[in-house]
Formats: sequence, structure tokens, C-alpha cells
Amino acid sequence: MFRRMIFAALILGATPVMAQASRGPVVLAAASLQESLNAAADTWAAQGHPRPVLSFAASSALARQIENGAPADLFLSADEEWMDHVVKAPGGRIKPGTRISLLTNSLALIAPAQSRVRLTIAPGFPLAAALGPNGRLAMGQVASVPAGKYGREALMALRVWPAVEGRVAGADSVRSAMALVSRGEAPLGIVYATDARADKKVRVVGIFPANSHKPITYPLARLSASTNPDAEGFRRFLASAQGKAIFRAYGFGTK
Repeated sequence: MFRRMIFAALILGATPVMAQASRGPVVLAAASLQESLNAAADTWAAQGHPRPVLSFAASSALARQIENGAPADLFLSADEEWMDHVVKAPGGRIKPGTRISLLTNSLALIAPAQSRVRLTIAPGFPLAAALGPNGRLAMGQVASVPAGKYGREALMALRVWPAVEGRVAGADSVRSAMALVSRGEAPLGIVYATDARADKKVRVVGIFPANSHKPITYPLARLSASTNPDAEGFRRFLASAQGKAIFRAYGFGTK
């Protein structure tokens, strides 16, 4: 009887540790990473690890969640500025030495798949005319969503922003912007090139010149509040040759 009591006590005492070990790390990731990061998580899980728990949204929203104490292990942002925001948050939200620039991307102008719009992206190109009399340009919110900020910067550099500024349909994430085009609610939109590959209901009208906006980079870091034993392993996997190959298969560039 005494032995059974000791055995039961040991099992009960081990349960929280076992439960933590059986749960994968929580990853907060930019909305544009949905397909690629799910593929990476599946590959990691196939190697015998608990599958990471993935949460996707605009980098701006995720950064604010982290700043407000949201429990998570890794942050994969669609721009450096929102990672900087997390770094500068009171208390230090990033584990020192874990931040890396992992991925790159391009910016695309898209239209519904059946659209006949043809445009050459160049200084002064007739974007406003292509929207038609009532059409709106779908893009991430230009004050916060990374794809929206990159898009505004590119349109300003190409000297067409004043003509379309009042016709922007600002969305809370790049995927929400793409959905407006995919559903035919907006005749044109600005998203990442990798997003356009993920939706057969849209087509790429053109790619914005790389020199029209800041380089699009995706930084990855482990959060200081992270306690999951698999978090650092998954971070290193994403940065490994195998992990980068998965992202390249979905159209991303790697650093």
C-alpha cells in the first residue's frame, strides 16, 4: 500500500512537466506565413516533436499582444520595426542573442483572376484609372500593417500615392486585403508575392521594384517569457538549411 502511494505521488508530481513537454511551443507569426509555417511545423512534428501551436495575425497586432504579456515562445514578424517595438517594450520581451533576419519577400499588385487589367509598374503608372470610377485599392492599413507600410512607401516612390490615397481599403492584415480582391470586392490590391501564390482566385499584375520600398525582411526571435523546452529547438530548425528550404518552396527568399 505504501509503495502504491509513493508511486502515485511521483506520477502526480510529474504530470505538469509531462504536460508541458507534450505541448509544442506557441509561435506568433505574420499572416503571410500561414502555409509555409504550417508546413515547417508539420515537418518538425514528423521528426518526433510536439507540433508547435501557431497563431497568425498582422505583425502589429501580435507585437501589441506580446507587449501586453501574451504567453508565447517565438515571434516571427513581417518587418523589423515591429520586432524592434517588442525589443524596446518595458521589461525586455526578447531573449538576447535569439533574433535573426530569416526571410525576404517581394511586393505584388494583384487583381481578381478573371480581371483583364494590365499595368506596368513604373513611375507615374495609371493606378487610379485602373481602379475605375468607384473601385478601391485593397492593402494593409498603412499606419501599422507591414504590407501596408511597404505598399504606401512604394506608391510614394513611384509618385502615384496622391492619386489613390483617398481610395484605399485598409485591412487589418495582408491576408484580409487579399481576401477583398479574391472575392471581387476590390479590383486591385497590394500584397506580398507569396500571398498571391496561395490564392488561385487572384493573379499578379506586377511586382513592385525592389528599390521602391525598404527591403522586406522577416525577423525571428524567442520571447523572454518562453519556458517551452522545444522553443529553442524549433527556432533553430526554422533557421536551418532544412527549414529555409521549406520557406523557399513557398516563394520566400532566405537570409
